[in-house]
Amino acid sequence: MRTSAPKQLGGVLASVIQNLGIGQRLKKAEALDRWSEIVGEQIGRVTVPVRVEGDTLVVHVTSSVWRNELVFLKRELIAKVNKAVQKDLIKDIIFR
Repeated sequence: MRTSAPKQLGGVLASVIQNLGIGQRLKKAEALDRWSEIVGEQIGRVTVPVRVEGDTLVVHVTSSVWRNELVFLKRELIAKVNKAVQKDLIKDIIFR
């Protein structure tokens, strides 16, 4: 005999993710996975997201010229990443 009404799978998954405490890690993985989509094709071609350390995203850049250019775009890129993952996740980006 059923004791409760059926629940939507999305709600159940969200609850499980929250209970396991892996929501933050999933958002970090999403930011890495969607990097090129978030920053655009041109920047995506010259960069590779490496990892998220705490609230800092580490990105490999193919040339020092591009690295210098991206430093000027850092605030904009942080805002784009956070908007894309719908969470205030990234506070800084290190370009290497």
